[in-house]
Amino acid sequence: MQPKRLGTRLALSYILLAACIMAVFTAGTGAALYLQMRAQTVRFAIEDIETIEGLLAFTPDGRVTLREDYHNHPESRKVVDRYVEVLTPDGAVLYRNERLAGETLGGAVIPNEGVGGYSPRRTNLADGTPVVLVSRHHVLAGHPILIRLGQTEEPIYRAMELFAIAAALMFPLVIGASTFAARRVSRSILAPVQAIAVRAGQITSNRLHERIPVHGTGDEIDQLADVFNQTLARLDDSFRQLRQFTADASHELRTPLAAIRAIGEVGLDHDGSKHEYRELVGSMLEEVNRLTRLVDDLLMISRGDAGTIQLNSAPVPMLDLARDTISLLEPLADEKEQTLDLRGDERATVEGDPVFLRQALINVVHNAVKYSPRNETIFLRVDRETPGFVTVSVQDAGPGISPEHASRIFDRFYRVDQGRSRDIGGFGLGLAIAQWAVEAHRGAISVSSEPGDGSTFRISLPDLHPGQE
Repeated sequence: MQPKRLGTRLALSYILLAACIMAVFTAGTGAALYLQMRAQTVRFAIEDIETIEGLLAFTPDGRVTLREDYHNHPESRKVVDRYVEVLTPDGAVLYRNERLAGETLGGAVIPNEGVGGYSPRRTNLADGTPVVLVSRHHVLAGHPILIRLGQTEEPIYRAMELFAIAAALMFPLVIGASTFAARRVSRSILAPVQAIAVRAGQITSNRLHERIPVHGTGDEIDQLADVFNQTLARLDDSFRQLRQFTADASHELRTPLAAIRAIGEVGLDHDGSKHEYRELVGSMLEEVNRLTRLVDDLLMISRGDAGTIQLNSAPVPMLDLARDTISLLEPLADEKEQTLDLRGDERATVEGDPVFLRQALINVVHNAVKYSPRNETIFLRVDRETPGFVTVSVQDAGPGISPEHASRIFDRFYRVDQGRSRDIGGFGLGLAIAQWAVEAHRGAISVSSEPGDGSTFRISLPDLHPGQE
């Protein structure tokens, strides 16, 4: 089973990695050491054969002898650690040194053994002693002979045993040092993460304005802290908007409800005529209609935020959509003797839900009609001047919007002039709904305005047929 703590798992991973590295290093070093010592043994055997070639001579009985008079000291003969065998090409033994004790060195002659150079190989003596055998073809006094020289591998094995013992003794030390280092490293790595966890655990819904410290190193820990801070900022903004939305919705709902209650109380306290009661009921129905519109708008915004609204996309000719909007709002404009001037490109088409796009455009144009004075002209333009986009602009002749209000004009329940907007009958939700509808279609809505010089709202949507003229 895996340990639950990440620090323990990280430390164990470091220890396991160190053990694997140590094992691979030991095996690789041992193999390299063995191969190097064996190659050195072969080289010594070759050098020894070259020495022996000059010390061989035939005896009167036709055998071969090895002169040992080249040693400076008699005891030096005992130091020489080699096996020597001299054979005829057909395998007859001409000479074996005392170390072989009459045993064969390498067995029967191999075809072409020692011909044209040195023939190294590995073999075992009769008693099992491993040796490195080097053969060499030589001509002695006009007779071809085969010289075999063997060097025991026992020193190599003893050296490898010592190496293995040293590695075994070092292994616990390496693992112990790795354990200590792994614990220190894992703690130092996870300490900032634990600090982030502790800090994040202290932040509640009432403290979303607080942030997790960023050390400025630019490493992964700082990136994690930045992500947490960005999440907290979004949550803080969402909670702030939710609180503001709840407060504004409560205020807007309270007004018609209070009016309905007041009208009802007046009707109950006053013994009036049928005509007076009809007027009271009419006033109550007017407030109910106002309340219904507010609830419908709130429901649309709520469903939009929850992502439960399904868009039924289809090609939408924007100039035709603008004509439908004008035909719907033209009676309101006629009451104020306003003119709705529409011009545009018949080819401007977008992909979207015509119901919600129509609602967005109605809200923007209705807003222009409300705030434009009497006898003014409201200009609607549909064009494709921006590559890849269809732009619908609505220019009114209203009082304009100051910069401090323009940045919040699309906020929910926001009104530039609270008293005048309520008299007109708006809730401050029309532009917010328009913004949601446009952004749901991967578009953007913006406003440019100067106080006293009217406002121009622009809706940009992806062109269904970009590049076509």
